[in-house]
Amino acid sequence: MAQTEDAAPYFTRSGDTFVPESHARGWWAPDTVHGRLLGGLAARALEREHAEEGLHFARLTVDLFRTAPFAPVGVTTERVRDGRRIRVADAVVRGGDGKPLARASAVLLRTGTPPPGHIPTTGPWDAPSAQELLAPHGRTQFLRFDDELRPVREWSGDQRRRSWMRDARPLVGGEALSPLVRAALAADTASPLAHASDHGLRYINADYTLSLSRLPLSDEIGLEATGHTAEDGIAVGHCTLYDAAGPIGYCTTTALANPAPDR
Repeated sequence: MAQTEDAAPYFTRSGDTFVPESHARGWWAPDTVHGRLLGGLAARALEREHAEEGLHFARLTVDLFRTAPFAPVGVTTERVRDGRRIRVADAVVRGGDGKPLARASAVLLRTGTPPPGHIPTTGPWDAPSAQELLAPHGRTQFLRFDDELRPVREWSGDQRRRSWMRDARPLVGGEALSPLVRAALAADTASPLAHASDHGLRYINADYTLSLSRLPLSDEIGLEATGHTAEDGIAVGHCTLYDAAGPIGYCTTTALANPAPDR
């Protein structure tokens, strides 16, 4: 897998804390840290402290329950369960005041031999490769496209909502992005894909759950919105995730109605 490009990181490490750089500012407010980066930091810590050969990160749930001020953050983890075939670990992202900003829970499962039998599965993605779409338009990180495979700023009507995403920046200075962290960063994009309307994005995500049958093999991760329902200002969305070789899993997200930020 290609290494992360030589670009300014989202965070610089200072002891046990992570200092946000300008690129880490949130979409909803410039004086905040982007929520997807908190999920990335949690995934990074869980992988570094709880990964083991033969155990696969099958599920990652990230709860985003407090706005993160644009200030240094820290991450702690705890192993909740350590069985023969399952390991469960939690992570908490805290601000400088020690209060939790976000938390994550990971389920690691022991790999083994698949059982016999045929099960209908999610098929290959019918979208062109990321290189085919990104390169002609001078894009290296994120591209949204419509049914006719044209780049779009926003989707309209009932168009299929699809995108390729590749983070060109390191999450933490001096570190290449791991496949798990890439997937965790991309998964937060499920919310705007599933919940944006022809008036733009008016839902802010409260959480997301990433379920992976395998880790991505490519730096580029594709997402397609495959479900949305909403009532009384609460939305639930679903996306299918792909890499260059095919489908890798799903992401569900819940969100609250929220006014669009002033630009």
